[in-house]
Amino acid sequence: MPGMKNRREFEGKAVLVGVTGSIAAYKAAELVSRLKQGGADVHVVMTRDAQELVGPMTFHSLSMNPVVTELFPAGGASRPYHIDLVDRADLMVIAPATANIIGKIAAGIGDEILSTTVLAAYDMPVILAPAMNVRMFSNPIVQRNLQTLRDLGYVVVDPEEGYLACGYEGRGRLAGLESILDAIRSTLKKHAGRGRRFPRREE
Repeated sequence: MPGMKNRREFEGKAVLVGVTGSIAAYKAAELVSRLKQGGADVHVVMTRDAQELVGPMTFHSLSMNPVVTELFPAGGASRPYHIDLVDRADLMVIAPATANIIGKIAAGIGDEILSTTVLAAYDMPVILAPAMNVRMFSNPIVQRNLQTLRDLGYVVVDPEEGYLACGYEGRGRLAGLESILDAIRSTLKKHAGRGRRFPRREE
């Protein structure tokens, strides 16, 4: 099976997977499964819209970790989820990434769990895999936001061309699983051994 030569290639790595409200949200389940099979400790963060498309229990079962859907922990814990998640992660990947989350990140807006987590993760590698209608992807504002993020060091895995769920054809389909995994592999390799500006919190 392609891409499965080293089944434990992500051993010892902690990966945050952000899932947004694109119809391609269901494809994130296979990404989480492959990362887990590769030995990664996977934690999933879902926006409210994403939960309308795929239930958190799916990602809980695949990652074997609780799925984070709210900004603050239940029971009044002292540290919000997004800080703890970032403290433990080596890399973050948002797949699918909607125009909404791309715009928030580019503007520095953190108004829910995923956008706030990305803001806290600025000193570690973040991969974005956009997925949206071709007209939205072609919008100059979206393209400007993506270029802004590229210039800041974010990795963008461009969407593919093809038939879209909305009935259009064009560029906007979520990149294939192997393309996203390749971006994760190369990004982890590129950042291997690099220190973080803020060291992980001591337990």
